[in-house]
Amino acid sequence: MAASDAEAGIEADRTAALAVRDLTVTLPKGMDRPYAVERVSFDLVPGQILCIIGESGSGKSVTANAVMGLLPPALRVVSGTIRCAGTDLVNAPAPTLRSLRGRVVSMIFQDPLSALNPLMTVGDQITEVMMAHGEGNPARRRARALELLAEVGLPDPPLMYQQYPFRLSGGQRQRVMIAMALALEPGILIADEPTTALDVTTQAQILRLIRDIQKRKGMSVMFITHDFGVVAEIADSVIVMEKGLIVEQGSAQAVLQAPRHPYTRRLIAAVPKLTGKDRSPPAAGAGPVLKVENLAKIYRTGSALFGRQRVVKAVQEASFELAPGRTLGVVGESGSGKSSLGRLLIKLMDSDGGRILFRGRDIAPLKESEFRPLRPKIQMIFQDPFASLNPRSTIGHILTVGPVSHGMPYRQARQEARRLLENVGLDAGAFSRYPHEFSGGQRQRIGIARALMFKPELLIADEAVSALDVSIQAQILMLLDRIQRETGVSMIFITHDLRVASQICDEIVVMQRGRIVERGPPSQIFLNPRSDYTRELVAAIPGGQQDMAGAA
Repeated sequence: MAASDAEAGIEADRTAALAVRDLTVTLPKGMDRPYAVERVSFDLVPGQILCIIGESGSGKSVTANAVMGLLPPALRVVSGTIRCAGTDLVNAPAPTLRSLRGRVVSMIFQDPLSALNPLMTVGDQITEVMMAHGEGNPARRRARALELLAEVGLPDPPLMYQQYPFRLSGGQRQRVMIAMALALEPGILIADEPTTALDVTTQAQILRLIRDIQKRKGMSVMFITHDFGVVAEIADSVIVMEKGLIVEQGSAQAVLQAPRHPYTRRLIAAVPKLTGKDRSPPAAGAGPVLKVENLAKIYRTGSALFGRQRVVKAVQEASFELAPGRTLGVVGESGSGKSSLGRLLIKLMDSDGGRILFRGRDIAPLKESEFRPLRPKIQMIFQDPFASLNPRSTIGHILTVGPVSHGMPYRQARQEARRLLENVGLDAGAFSRYPHEFSGGQRQRIGIARALMFKPELLIADEAVSALDVSIQAQILMLLDRIQRETGVSMIFITHDLRVASQICDEIVVMQRGRIVERGPPSQIFLNPRSDYTRELVAAIPGGQQDMAGAA
């Protein structure tokens, strides 16, 4: 490097809110490549939003964790610098990093359930951030926490303050994480897929919140996402990563409208388009695989004795049918009852009323011992892939333990597991690795493979592709479609992404506050919605109106 170039680099380090130079992080031996990220360099400009885009496993989250000093022991920075507030974070001692986290640099993590402490209330976890940095007295910290809960759009902040994470929906937990990250209003915010688990209306609220705080404080934001709609809406500049390398970077307008690298063009082409086209009609005379009649579930929290009990009607009088080989989409905002409905159908919790007829048999009143033989026939792909995978078990054990316990020979189970891992886009080496060694999207593919190990008749997919980037999302949707055609499996597809629902679902039900407010084929739901709530959902999709103009 010439002297003038070196001086320019030093000056950039001084003016940038965050300056990353030649960052290289190694992967453990035996992985598909030697480095998680290699020779990564970029500047986070003060007061701007930098979006980092790439497929699952491209190194986006590793870069963010390296900045925060939160890399797992298996990953190690071998070269490069990360300068922030006059400090090289790579070589900074632990006390220095602790003093910077939350106050100068804060992070919204991708997986809210595993990042939140299950033994602490929401309020205690938000105030803990302030207490760790000696901010305010208990009353002031509580007032600030309530203010943050309201700011991120959570209902009834005083009650939410006292709740535990397991009582919240996925979108609500993500909003708690955002409140924690913003508690001290840091100068730099790193957001690792913060809107992945959110419905379109809540996503818009969160993006507005982050933008407003960013503008008010001149905050710099490093925003990791696979959603190009988000990028188009908030990004000032964009970095595209592939297999640990930066393949393209520039202004958001330049990258999105005139991408130079073939990989960037493939990612943009894979973005799902909203369509109102109906799929082929069901076969005549086929009886329903699943018939639900007036299903209900009520959650009660607090004490009725002291008049502080809260009653939430999570599912109210839900009724629908699912024909063999068909896909029923369940859409709605976070907290609408979608996931509760899915858990009722697979009997992970008991219903408070109604019937669930599977192949003509009412499974709702069955005891666990009576329902156990039917479990292989009804499988679920869970919304949170990390929390649903045993961190102490290898992927091979996770995939084979269920089938083996139901009588499948281990050799056959092992062969089937390896085949399914390849089908969902993972290499054979994944069989002997552990969940923490995979990115969020890769863990979701493992969850899909586990559900398919039983060759189920009914597959309940709870946000099965919400954690995946657009190209892998397209592959998984094609995989599910192919498996459905080959095996005739019926699917309940729970999602907040209406674009995905329009592509894979034969019929769609729209839920609001536990009730089904509209039901019909994609042509009705997206081209001629009858419910005001459905019209609001469709209108909130980024770019959705342009898609529908073409479809109409």
